[in-house]
Amino acid sequence: MAKIRIKLVKSVIGSLPKQRATVRALGLRKIGSSSEQEASSAILGMVKVVSHLVSVEEIK
Repeated sequence: MAKIRIKLVKSVIGSLPKQRATVRALGLRKIGSSSEQEASSAILGMVKVVSHLVSVEEIK
């Protein structure tokens, strides 16, 4: 599978608790932090839920 880099670009303040938990489960804490994940359907679904808070790029 391909790998993706997920970066937190907006604050989770004011977002729903479920979205905060999703950001935390992706391995992100502070603005500017990033994590590398496999592009599985579960991870892509999590990214879709918080797409307004994160940026995603594919790692080659």
